[in-house]
Amino acid sequence: MLQEWWTDFVNGFTRTDPLTVPGYELVWLLVGAAALCVVPVLWRFFGRFVTIVHELGHAFAGLTTGMRVTGITLRMDQGGTTLGMGRGRAVWFGFWGYPTPAVVGAGLVWASSQGWGRAALSATVVVLVLTFLFIRNLQGALILLGAIFVVGILVVAVPPDLQGQLALGAGVALVLGAVRDWWNLVSVHTSRRRELGSSDAFILSRKTGVPAAVWLLLFAAVIGLSGAAAWLVLRVAA
Repeated sequence: MLQEWWTDFVNGFTRTDPLTVPGYELVWLLVGAAALCVVPVLWRFFGRFVTIVHELGHAFAGLTTGMRVTGITLRMDQGGTTLGMGRGRAVWFGFWGYPTPAVVGAGLVWASSQGWGRAALSATVVVLVLTFLFIRNLQGALILLGAIFVVGILVVAVPPDLQGQLALGAGVALVLGAVRDWWNLVSVHTSRRRELGSSDAFILSRKTGVPAAVWLLLFAAVIGLSGAAAWLVLRVAA
């Protein structure tokens, strides 16, 4: 059985036919993606995956500027922290948290529409396994193991054609999840100001002198552009 699973996993790094999404399937896809981000019991789990992508955004941004990522912590309350050292650009590192799920989501939508959805799921398993090397707390290890298990099951147990549709839905859900997380951040700055110390926008404003509201708008701009790109791809695929 393990050999069969490994074969399915390796075969996942292949391209399938470009994905076509009829109108009725698109509606169900949007409903399902929205449910992951709106229904509390579903968001409790999917929101943790959004947090993983958020923290990986910080980590990757740091690595691109020469920083050394020293650890990632994830918490059951959907919080997280990524730590880095070096002379990398701290502002670039700090910016790519909230926008990253939307950017990754748009990329996943495009990849799925081009027939690379199955490969994207297999690549996601690899990225999550590598991320495990940077986890520095027990809650984070449990969250990451859960994510690896779920995505791994999709890769080895779901028919290839359906994997592309699931990847497409996951991409849309990541975009919507980024919107929900951004709105939650706005509420920190408006009605939950005791939590400001954990806000990326607040931290960036302290580092640069640029008001936090500007950073919130910049986050929103990237998320909005990613959402528009994903929607255009979906319209073409419909």
